[in-house]
Amino acid sequence: MQTKRVPLLVLGIAAVIGVSGLTAWLVALWWSPGAVTPAPLNTATILQRVQALSQLVTVKYVLEKTVVLDDPKYLGGLIPLGENRLILLAHGEVKAGVDLSKLQPGDVSVSGRRIALTLSRAVMTDAYLVEQHTRVLDWKTGLFRSFDKELEQTARRYALSEITRAARQSGIEEEATERARQQLADFLTAFGFESVEVRSRSK
Repeated sequence: MQTKRVPLLVLGIAAVIGVSGLTAWLVALWWSPGAVTPAPLNTATILQRVQALSQLVTVKYVLEKTVVLDDPKYLGGLIPLGENRLILLAHGEVKAGVDLSKLQPGDVSVSGRRIALTLSRAVMTDAYLVEQHTRVLDWKTGLFRSFDKELEQTARRYALSEITRAARQSGIEEEATERARQQLADFLTAFGFESVEVRSRSK
C-alpha cells in the first residue's frame, strides 16, 4: 500500500477563548462560593481559582490535507490483479492549551498587589477530522479486486496523523503557551494587581 504525500493546507489559526469562558474566569477567580464580597487577593485564593479552570484552550489550528492512497495487488507477486485507489480530502482541527489544574503552591506568589505565576507549557489537547468537511473525492476498485472498506479508514488515520504532526511543527504548542501567558496577565491586571508576571516553564 502506498500513500502519496500531498502538501498540507493551513486554513486558519484562531484563539478559542470565548466570552462564556472569560465570564467563568471572572466569577471563579474573584468571588468565593456563597460570598457577598470579593475573595481576598492572596496566594491560596488565586491558586484555588486558577486550578478550578482546569484546561485553558487558547489556540485552534484548522488544516486540510488531500491523501492519495494506492493499493496494488499481484497474484504470486507477478500477475497484476488491479489497483484500488482512494483520494480523500481531510479537514481537521487541532487544539492546544495549558492544564491549569497542574499548578502547585510554589507556582503562585502574591504579595500585596504583586503577583508572579508560573505555568506549565501548552500541549495539544484535541485533534480530529471534521466530518461535514471531510469527504472522498475519488474511489477506484481494480478489475479483479473487491471493495476494500478499510481503505478509507486507513486514509483517515494517516490524514489525522499528518495534520497533528503539521500543527506541532507549525508551533501550535508554543503559540498556545504565549497566548495563555498573555490572557492570564490581562485577567490578573484587570483584577487590580499592579505588577503581574506570568512565566512558563522551559519544559
